[in-house]
Amino acid sequence: MKVLVINAGSSSLKYQLIDMDNEQVIAKGNCERIGIDGIFGYKTADGTAIEKNVDMPDHRAAFMQVKDALTDSEKGVIKDLAEVSAIGHRIVQGGALFSESCIVTEDVIKGIESLIPLAPLHNKGHVQAIRACIEVFGEAVPEVVVFDTAFHSTMPEKAFIYPIPYEYYEKYQVRRYGFHGTSHRYVSAKCAEMMGKDIKDLKLITCHIGNGSSITAIDGGKVIDTSMGLTPLDGFMMGSRTGTLDPSVVTFIEEKEHLTPAEMDTILNKKSGLLGVSGVSTDDRDVTKAAEEGNKRAQLAHEILRYEIAKFIGSYYVALGGCDGMVFTAGLGENQSHHREAICDYLSCLGVKLDKEKNEEMVRGKCGKISAEDSSIEVFVIPTNEELVIARDTKALVEGR
Repeated sequence: MKVLVINAGSSSLKYQLIDMDNEQVIAKGNCERIGIDGIFGYKTADGTAIEKNVDMPDHRAAFMQVKDALTDSEKGVIKDLAEVSAIGHRIVQGGALFSESCIVTEDVIKGIESLIPLAPLHNKGHVQAIRACIEVFGEAVPEVVVFDTAFHSTMPEKAFIYPIPYEYYEKYQVRRYGFHGTSHRYVSAKCAEMMGKDIKDLKLITCHIGNGSSITAIDGGKVIDTSMGLTPLDGFMMGSRTGTLDPSVVTFIEEKEHLTPAEMDTILNKKSGLLGVSGVSTDDRDVTKAAEEGNKRAQLAHEILRYEIAKFIGSYYVALGGCDGMVFTAGLGENQSHHREAICDYLSCLGVKLDKEKNEEMVRGKCGKISAEDSSIEVFVIPTNEELVIARDTKALVEGR
């Protein structure tokens, strides 16, 4: 079975074609700047690569480019679309409506549409992509939706209800939802496998640290708390997002700078975090270089990042009543060993001990344990694979499992 995995945004569409017989990616790419000045990218497992400017006025046009590339007589990887057995879509916001992956129906699409107010850019783009995909690939090809929020649906009320008037939860569903759920789900299962234990017997803390970041507390395979909230802005410092802060900071700056809510939203989401503090970049590699060269604000940005991550891990240690395993994943988590070392130094009070040599080795896609043998908590670096989770769910649902 070959499954096409789709991650669509309002003006982008990432895709992977995965052969589920061996779970290997046979082709992948990205359609960027849809509706603007389109850029189409395509790579195959054997090294074939295409990047070109092409007119893609909408998602349907983008899917036509994907279709043509996959079936191209010279550079394609399948003879015709009949080889695509199913399509799996990543959906950011499933709200309280969707607690697990499901096969696409008109009612499901309408449900995703109803949640657009909670994720205006993401869910709108997802709906456009699903409808365009059905149009291009045909209704006979089964499609599945996998929700970022679903893995977090096991959180208890004490973790997801905000201490604001309860009526706003009842009227507008204002609550903590959490994101990166597919990533946390993958790495937690992989962690249990690497520890040689049933996940039902483990207390785990998974740290998805990238340009967007979140930390999740998992007890027996069930999420009990997570750092992102109503939106992906909550939690700790990210590439360009603030993370948690005093709400009065928002109203104070709005008043002083005479800003609209939309302008303030841009500051909080796109001009803050590592970029806002360092003044250098949203890319941690640039901030690291600046910090190493003596840039004091870049050094401060790193100090804040590591401190906030350690605080979240410490709070989840308490929430879980202990911890057996901890995972670092995503761009920074997988590749920035200096951050992992500094964070684990904070956690030495919990008995965490790092094997510094293993920590330095565990970069660029490597997967393994980085804690010392006498560490109270086993610490791992596990590259995430959200696309594989989506493909597995798609295969299972299509096969009736």
